[in-house]
Amino acid sequence: MQNTHHEPVPAGPLQEDPQPTATEQDTGPAEVMPSLEALLKQAELAAQEHHDAWLRAKAEADNIRRRAQADIANAHKYAVENFSSALLAVKDSLEAALASDNATIDNLKSGVELTLKQLNSVFEKFNLAEINPMGQKFDPHRHQAISTVESDAEPNTVVQVLQKGYLLNDRVIRPAMVMVAKSSQVQ
Repeated sequence: MQNTHHEPVPAGPLQEDPQPTATEQDTGPAEVMPSLEALLKQAELAAQEHHDAWLRAKAEADNIRRRAQADIANAHKYAVENFSSALLAVKDSLEAALASDNATIDNLKSGVELTLKQLNSVFEKFNLAEINPMGQKFDPHRHQAISTVESDAEPNTVVQVLQKGYLLNDRVIRPAMVMVAKSSQVQ
């Protein structure tokens, strides 16, 4: 068997280990580091694009806010439009009753009763409910006591309704004006 192992030959002055040159290292496309001026220009362009996008977004937000404010103003301005339209029929009925030349008291009474039914139907349609608390316990959230009177009724009970109150969607828009029973004290 022969020894096939070879020893490396020492490099002499003519046999230098050649170092590749910069052009020999670049076998692909040239990768040149961009200059600081080019980087600055790119950053300025990106900043300008972001600034423009921000301005557009801000303008859009302002437009949305203005439209919302206009919608709210119109909602307040025309909130009772449907209710008002429904009341026009009631007004027409009252005017027709007054315009009648040959109306008797019975005819007027029946006309007023029909008009009241129309009005009650409008109130019902728009969730406007009557508060008539006769005989109920006094509720300061729904009733306004004008005075207290001695009565056989249980103390703090409504014994007389001077003016009905009204609720709009379960919110008191006018409390009922009432007289309330106070305890009768034997002396």
